[in-house]
Amino acid sequence: MHPIKQFESWFAEAQAAGVAMPEAVCLATADADGRPSARMVLFKGVADEGLTFYTNYTSRKAEQIAANPHAALVFHWVEMERQMRFEGRVAKLDAERSDAYFASRGRGSRLSAWASRQSQTVDDRQQLERQYAEIVERFEGQEVPRPDFWGGYLLTIERAEFWVGREHRFHDRQEFRLVDGVWTERRLQP
Repeated sequence: MHPIKQFESWFAEAQAAGVAMPEAVCLATADADGRPSARMVLFKGVADEGLTFYTNYTSRKAEQIAANPHAALVFHWVEMERQMRFEGRVAKLDAERSDAYFASRGRGSRLSAWASRQSQTVDDRQQLERQYAEIVERFEGQEVPRPDFWGGYLLTIERAEFWVGREHRFHDRQEFRLVDGVWTERRLQP
């Protein structure tokens, strides 16, 4: 089975089971020196043999991706005793995809994207509130276009692992690796 098909099957099962925010995923990146960093983001779809997410292109994660375009995504659903890990190269999505997703967001979220210089320092919460109010005024009565400093990324999968929790920590692990354009599959010991 292709890892994307396995992912789609498990993701649908998590949604059907009522897992809280099944789209929440840990994104791990590393800077040019290999120092790692991890944070939660929201998975936003499957595309071109990979998984997508969106963010501010001036954020710390974006700076790390620019310096080291390798990353990992980890989904963990405690309720189902399942985990999925994906590793691969990350690249920006094209402007059309980013525009389409941005247009699907609520107006408040689109305004927030303009108002926040993600990962930059701020004096206090009031400064953020002022920035947001200025953006609300700027776009009053208008559509809110996608800022050029915000958009999507695609993690093209090179390695995937599907983990199922089992009694006595005798877990089930299945790994997929892309080798010379062909997916190989093997079982890993817990």
